[in-house]
Amino acid sequence: MALHVDGFVFDLDGTVYLGDAALPGAVECIATLRRRNKRTVFVSNKPLESRQAYAEKLTRLGIPTDPDDVITSALVLGRYLARTAPQLRLYVIGEPYLIAELRSHGLTVVDELLDQDAREVIQPRGIDAVVVAFDRTLDYRKLNTAYQALVRGARFFATNADKVCPMPGGAIPDAGATIAALEHITGRKVEVVAGKPSPLIMEVALERLGVPAARCMMIGDRLETDIAMGKQAGMATAVVLTGVTRHEDVARMAAPPDLVLNHLGDLPELVC
Repeated sequence: MALHVDGFVFDLDGTVYLGDAALPGAVECIATLRRRNKRTVFVSNKPLESRQAYAEKLTRLGIPTDPDDVITSALVLGRYLARTAPQLRLYVIGEPYLIAELRSHGLTVVDELLDQDAREVIQPRGIDAVVVAFDRTLDYRKLNTAYQALVRGARFFATNADKVCPMPGGAIPDAGATIAALEHITGRKVEVVAGKPSPLIMEVALERLGVPAARCMMIGDRLETDIAMGKQAGMATAVVLTGVTRHEDVARMAAPPDLVLNHLGDLPELVC
C-alpha cells in the first residue's frame, strides 16, 4: 500500500545530486511529486554556499527551486544564536559563506588573531563561543585558537556533525572530525548542533512546508542523520542507496526506515 505523504524533505548530497550531477531518477521524481501538488523542501548540512547558490544549482540540474525552499545548517545556526545568545562573540572554524551568514543575523564574528604565533599558546581574547563547521581550510591556527578558547570556558556550537562529505570518487573529512578532535583534547562536549539530525533544522523545514510532520517524509542517504531526524520528528522516512548507506547497513537496524530506495526514481510509485 502506498504511503500518503503531502510534504517531502530532501537531503541534497548523495540523495538528489553528487558533485555537479543529478543522481538517477532525482529530476523525474521531484517533478512528478510537484505535478501531484506535493510540497518539497531541501535541507543540507553543508555550510559552504548560500541558499541562493544551492537553488541555482538545483535549477541548473533540472529542478527549479526557490532559495527559500533550501534550508542549510548555517541558516539554522544563525537563527538560533540570534534568538538565544545574540551577544556572543564567535570564533568560527568555517569558510567565508558561514561567516557572512552569521553576520547577516546581526552576530559578531571575531577575526583571526594574526598578531599571535599559531605555534604557541594563543590568548583567545574577545572570544565567547566557538562555532565548528565543515572547513576545507582548517589549519593549526584555527585548531589552536578554538582549543584555547574552549579550555577557558567559551561556549561550543556546530553547524553539523557529519564525519565525512560524499564526493565523486569517495568522501572527504567533514565537521564531525573537527568536533571529535576538539572534544577529545578539551574534554568538552558540543552544546548545540544546528544541522541534521537536530530538531532545529527540521523545525525550520516543517515551517517552510506548512504541512504537519505526520503527513511528511524525510528522504536521505544517511541513517544516523537523515533517517534518525525524520523518525524523531514523527515523519515517514526513506533512505536512498545512492550515497553512504548500503543494504547491509539497513539490515542491521532495529527500526529501519519505511522505504529503502535504490534511487529517487523509485519513490513516486510508493507514495500518494
